[in-house]
Amino acid sequence: MLTLADFADGGPGPWILFFPLIWVLIIGGGIALLRRTVWRGRRGPWRPPSVEDNSPLAVLGRRFASGEIDEEEYWRRSSVLDEHFGRTGR
Repeated sequence: MLTLADFADGGPGPWILFFPLIWVLIIGGGIALLRRTVWRGRRGPWRPPSVEDNSPLAVLGRRFASGEIDEEEYWRRSSVLDEHFGRTGR
């Protein structure tokens, strides 16, 4: 280990430049992370993604909730969709 730390006449070797480089990478990575999440209007990586669910069962549920279809039609159509797609969304 001493051969890495000491140079020819007892001073620090070229490895001394390695440590500021590490700090630059750490600080730069932190700034890049902040810029990607906070400074561009996002609240951060802890926020769940806002993805609309446009599966047929979800559309049917929204139509039933809004009153476009009655309960009998909802159950009839959902049973048909369950036969074709199933609950896993094949």
